[in-house]
Amino acid sequence: MTAAVPEPAELSARDLIGRVARVYLAPRWKGLAGALVAAVVVAVLSAQLVRILEPAVNDLMVTHKPGALITIPLAIAAMAIGRGLAQVIQASLINRIGNAVVGDVQVQLFGKLVRADLAHLRTQHSGAYVSSVLYDAGLIREAATAGIINYTQHFLTVLGAIAVMVSNDLWLSLVLVVAAPAATSIMRRFSKRTTKAAKGAMAETSALSTAIMESLDGVRVVKIENREAYEEARVGEVVARRQEYLVKGANARARAAPATEALMTLITAGVIAYAGWRSQSGAMTVGAFVAFLGGLGVASQSLRQLANLQTVMAEGMSAARRLFAALDVEPEIRDGADAGRLTRGGGTLAFQDVGFAYGGGPATLTGVTLEVKRGETVALVGPSGGGKTTLLNLIPRFYDATEGRILYDGIDIRSVTLASLRDQIALVTQEPFLFDDTIRANIAYARPDASQDEIEAAAKAAAAHDFIDQLPKGYDTLVGEAGARLSGGQRQRIAIARAFLKDAPILLLDEATSALDTESEAQVQAALSRLMAGRTTILIAHRLSTVRGADRIHVIDKGRIVETGDHAALVAAGGLYARLARSQDLEAEEPA
Repeated sequence: MTAAVPEPAELSARDLIGRVARVYLAPRWKGLAGALVAAVVVAVLSAQLVRILEPAVNDLMVTHKPGALITIPLAIAAMAIGRGLAQVIQASLINRIGNAVVGDVQVQLFGKLVRADLAHLRTQHSGAYVSSVLYDAGLIREAATAGIINYTQHFLTVLGAIAVMVSNDLWLSLVLVVAAPAATSIMRRFSKRTTKAAKGAMAETSALSTAIMESLDGVRVVKIENREAYEEARVGEVVARRQEYLVKGANARARAAPATEALMTLITAGVIAYAGWRSQSGAMTVGAFVAFLGGLGVASQSLRQLANLQTVMAEGMSAARRLFAALDVEPEIRDGADAGRLTRGGGTLAFQDVGFAYGGGPATLTGVTLEVKRGETVALVGPSGGGKTTLLNLIPRFYDATEGRILYDGIDIRSVTLASLRDQIALVTQEPFLFDDTIRANIAYARPDASQDEIEAAAKAAAAHDFIDQLPKGYDTLVGEAGARLSGGQRQRIAIARAFLKDAPILLLDEATSALDTESEAQVQAALSRLMAGRTTILIAHRLSTVRGADRIHVIDKGRIVETGDHAALVAAGGLYARLARSQDLEAEEPA
């Protein structure tokens, strides 16, 4: 039994920042460094534009210094152009890095989803993953790129503005620095509110994705039961809850900047009163006063931006926490440290006292022991919910047995790599899944390097070539989402062609003909008979007519094998199989 993997602990803010930097930013350090340099240039030139206000006013308007009329405007123009170029470079680099980060997050999330255990996927709706891929990735991008770079720029701008103010009036600047904690307190207060709102919005975004996907997946049920209005109202409730959180977050952001601005305006009023008092004694020139007010204005603007960035960073941290929580869930079913590669062998399967339970619940299988040799066909029949499909799912290790073991040619399947084990198995189910791609790509899904001749040979063996050849684009025909442009029998034959092309020694058939009409069933059954030849085959069927030719039939009820034998022996025994056969009037049918 594979040991359970503990759920990852929630990461601290420091760990989150470090991991985001290590995973997403470190590989792009050159672009990030360039953006940071550009941010520093913007901050320095912003401070210099404030600093030049004092000589501009004094030299141009008070003392009328010779040459100032040319040098000062040119200096201001040069600094403005340089600042604009640095802003363009910064924005370009941030956009490139940010979109690359989003791509990484989306690929990682999808990779985690597609590699997750089936048991884990049973408890997680794909809507949550869609939400993370589309919503969380954008928040992480903003925090990891624009947030960090702009935070650096505005923080340095505030420092530069303070330096200008200190050079003009030390004591007044010290008073303003002492007042800075008040602005910080305001930003922290609103940051807590936006963080709480961001977490709620993320949860409701997942719920909205789930509700929409469920309604669309079950749209036929919705329509036949006239529940469109109910589903619309259900989605509306989720939208309303999500909107409430979004409004709370937006309100917190909207209030943070005005609160900071109001504080800075009050400080500005005090500065004007102080400067007026100082100027009466000649201690402060007009230029110094204008430069001081300019520095205060630049610092005020940057503080407002920092208040908004607190929200961006808070939302990004919440999104990163949820992202890493999803990425850190390790699959329980994985290769062991010493797992070897399974080579193609005879194909004998053996179950030895196998038991299984889902998630620690009641046993679904108990004490199952059976053997299927190469070339044999073994059928699993019995009432619904008896454990037949669960037994089939244990062979490719979609789930791991909780008791006993399963052997492939005498080798425990948990001692070999998953990839090599699944290379030996072909699966055809009741509802075969086709990707929204060409028929050629769907047949060659397990062997994308297969030649056209090999693909056509597999299609001919599956009785699919004729109908494919009649399609306007032949093997290049797109099948539509989940194969919607094809009939059920056509989809099934393409799935069988896929299995033919894979040419695996073990074949698993799960109700492969139960959903077909009589004509399609006959064609599919003939194709399956060709596919089963020489392979180790385990099939599940509710129609007992499809299992009469099996070498052995195992009757499974309530997770146990209750009868074993061929069709004639089981009918003669008068047990559960005989009752099932009578209920289907099987004795009146010709053998399939």
